Order: sequence, then structure tokens, then C-alpha cells
Amino acid sequence: MTQSATHIHPQPHLTHEVFNQSAPRVDVNEYELDTVLTEAVARHDGAWGDAELREIGALVGSESFKYDAHLANTITPVLRTFDRWGHRIDEVEYHPAYHRIISESIAHGAHTRCWADPQPGSHVVRAAAFMLFGQIEPGHACPVSMTHAVIPSLELQPDVAANWVPKALSRSYSPELSATKESAIFGMSMTEKQGGSDVRANTTVAVPAGTGGPGAEYLLTGHKWFCSAPMSDAFLVLAQAQGAGGEGLSCFLLPRILPDGTRNVFRIQRLKDKLGNKSNASSEIELDGTVAVMIGEPGRGVRTIIEMVAQTRLDCVLGSAAGMRQAVAEAAWHARHRAAFGATLADQPAMTAVLADLALESEAATTTAIRLARAHDEDADPQERAFRRLATAVAKYWICKRGPHHAYEALECLGGNGYTEDFPLAMRYREQPVMAVWEGSGNVIALDVLRAMTREPESVAAFDAEVSLARGADRTLDAHLDRLREQLGELSRLTPADAQRRARSTVESMALALEASLLVRHSPSAVADAFIASRLGPDRSFEYGALPGGADLAAILERH
Repeated sequence: MTQSATHIHPQPHLTHEVFNQSAPRVDVNEYELDTVLTEAVARHDGAWGDAELREIGALVGSESFKYDAHLANTITPVLRTFDRWGHRIDEVEYHPAYHRIISESIAHGAHTRCWADPQPGSHVVRAAAFMLFGQIEPGHACPVSMTHAVIPSLELQPDVAANWVPKALSRSYSPELSATKESAIFGMSMTEKQGGSDVRANTTVAVPAGTGGPGAEYLLTGHKWFCSAPMSDAFLVLAQAQGAGGEGLSCFLLPRILPDGTRNVFRIQRLKDKLGNKSNASSEIELDGTVAVMIGEPGRGVRTIIEMVAQTRLDCVLGSAAGMRQAVAEAAWHARHRAAFGATLADQPAMTAVLADLALESEAATTTAIRLARAHDEDADPQERAFRRLATAVAKYWICKRGPHHAYEALECLGGNGYTEDFPLAMRYREQPVMAVWEGSGNVIALDVLRAMTREPESVAAFDAEVSLARGADRTLDAHLDRLREQLGELSRLTPADAQRRARSTVESMALALEASLLVRHSPSAVADAFIASRLGPDRSFEYGALPGGADLAAILERH
């Protein structure tokens, strides 16, 4: 009998040892780490909100909050059309993580704190809070934004505002639908399947329940193609008013629960299966004799609801900038904790150039977003209001359009990890396009810029005055500003059709002028010089990582 051969058993732990992976980016203070945001808040009169913003930064940077964000985007809302006894309920069920997130966001005033405590910098502090929450979990930011944005429209109808504005200002959150709640979340629903952005083609009909007119009850019948956050307590909607009280497309406040406690007719037909924005339910709804109250003048629905749209457009800019911050933070974190070819990724020249370029885009977006927020404060003078009218649309067009490519490039920095749902940048990549689509896609916004130039020429002068504050600091920027003036002059002389064809390129030039001007005035020279050379110079490139030679990459990245 031969002796059995000696068997060599492998050591199992060798194949399961984890090394050269970045540690989880948790339990960090997202506000304190964001140098660009903290500087901008202080610069634009928001220092008084610093303590609460630091509290929010620690909250959203915690491991538990980030895990809730993951849960809310993977265990997504479910439509419950009927209860188990067959009663029609039209409710959307969310994971408890979603409710925890939006409850914290509301508790910290990310919705309406600027209206509840108006003072210089109120919109700035609110914007920073909104961005911090949206940086980690963007889906809940939709109803938070709409609740913020509804206030100016409601105040056009004081008798209605007296009941609903205090509820919107509340910092408490309760998800159940109830007529006795002291708080309220708001939504909006304008578009219909036959019209989209052409809301004047809407066919939803509003018949007066009595004499009609502002503040009166109407019965609405129609179909809404997009109704975001359908579990909100009330909505602003557009419908074609009929009757002696006035006719035409008008704005209405539609509650989910009527004052007597019964459910308003609000039939949720289906939830939209969206590319991103997964934690937030979006739906199609059917109205059939649904009770609503007219807000503003009959036939002036667009003018009434445009007050809300202006605020949500600003929030699109804030949301895109917040997403860029998340993308840079996650990409830089990974690159600083993972090695390849004998050095950390962050120290590899090619990766350093990409990270620095992503950081430039993020800094430009954040700096612009907070400047715009300050322009929306109540102490804005006529020139400041004229500036924000044009600049908000310009920034909404450009910053939101830059978001998806920025998220993709950051995702690529993580390699295969970035392409998995276990890491947040896959969610962010799917999320960023909604900011470009919501409240007007590229063409709609570009045409709105043309409309503002024509109807409010003072906005062009105010915009020029703002960007010209940086004249003399950089020859390349000065040359760009000169070309921009030529573009604007040429645009005013073109036929409407030719002006539309040129609108996008002009808006792009305006956006870059604004970003560059702000960076020259407020950021270190390393940042401003690299941005201008790469975005406005003769070797300009919108592919990340192609920064010109001489850029101080280390100084740029140190801020991020």
C-alpha cells in the first residue's frame, strides 16, 4: 500500500481579502468639506445660516442617511389603486427611507425657509440646504422644490393663501392624506398628452360650481400626462375655464382631500417608468368633476403659475450643481484611495487632469447657482430682478445640460464600480437629465431667453452689467464678452426663424460669460485661469481632462 500523496490546501482567506478598494465615503460633513459652497454662502450674505448648514452637512454625510438614499432609490414607489376591500384609494406607497429623508429635509427648511424668514441671504441659505439634501438623495427634492416654489403663486390669491401658505411653511411632515393636517406638500401638473410644453393646447376643462372667478370653486375634467409627487396634499394645475366668471387657460389649486374629509377625484392611471428620479413617483392622472379653486385671474393661468416655474427653474440649477458636487466628491475620494501602476489614481497625471476639469465645472456651477439664489431675495432692486429674469434661464439651459456628461465622466473615474448600482454615481448619471428636461428642455429655455430679450430688454442690459464686472482681468474673457455683445446685437436684427436657429449658441456664450465672470471675481486665479483657457480659449474643449498646459491642477483639486 503506497503512502497517500500530501494534499496542499489553499488558504481561503487569501482570495477573500479586500485590498486596494476605497473606504466607504460616509460620516463626513458634506457642508464643511465643500469649500466652494461655504465660501459662496458667506459671500452672499448667508453666514447667519452657517450653524444649521453644518448640521445638515453632518446629517446628509452620515452612513445612515446615505443608506436611506440607497434604499429609496432601489425599493421604489408602488401604486395602490384599490385597497383590499375594493375601494378606490389612488395612493402611492413609498419605502420608509423616503419618508425619513423628506421629513429631515422639511424639518431643516429646505422647502420654504426663505419665505418664512425673509432677510438678505434667505434664498442663499435655503438654496444651500436644498443642495445638500439633493446632493445625496435627489428624488425627494422634487416635492420639496414644488412646495418652495408654490408660495409666490398662492400669494396672488390672498384668500386661498391664508389657509394654505401656513401649511406650506410648516417644518413638520406627515405622509398621510388628511384635511386636518397643519402641514402640506405641494405638487404641480401642467402638461397633457397632446401638448407637452405647449400648455395653451391643454384640453382639461374647468366648469364653475357657482358664479366662478378668482377664489371660486370649479369642477375639473381632463387628463394630465405628468403629475409628479402624486401623494402631495395639493397641486397647482392648468385648465380651460368656462362660464360667466371668465374663460381661458387658468390656474387652479386642487386638494387631494376636501374640507369635509372626503377624497377628491384624483385617479392615478399609472406611475411613469422613468430613466432616473426613481425615489420620486411621477404619474398620469385623470380628473373627473374634481374640485379645485381658481388662483389668479381667469385666462391668466400661465402668468399665475409662471411664478412657480421661475422658482423651480432655479432649483433645477441648484439640483444640477448639487449633482456635480456629488460626482466630484465621489470620484476624487475613489481616486485618492485606490492605486494603480505604482501610485494612487489621484496622482496619475491623466486622472489628475480629469478630476481637476470635473472640479472646474462643479465650481462654476455652484458659484453661479448661489449668485442666482441671492438675486431672488426680497431686497433685490430692479436691476437685480432684471438680471435674474435672464440669468436664471441662461443658467438653467447650460448648467443642467452639462450635468449628464459630467456625471458620466465622474462615473468612469470609478471604473467598473461606477457602473454598478452599489455606488451612487450610477444613480446620479440617471438623475441628471431630469434637470435639463423639467421646467423646459433645451429648446424651450433657449426660446424663453429670446422672449425675455424682446419683451424685457432691460434684462439684457442687467446681464451685460453683471458679466462686465470682470472686464480687464483677463484678455480672453474680454474678447469673449466683446463677441457676446456682437452676438446679442446680431440676434436682435434676425428674423424670428433665424433667431431661433441661433438661440442655443448665444445662450451658451452667455452662460460661459457669466460663469467665467463669477470665477474671475470670486475664485482663486488657478481656477479662473484654467476655466477661461479651457472653455473660452483657442484650444477650448468640452471633453473633460483636456486642460491646457500650465493649469495648476493641484490648486484646483485642493478646493474639492
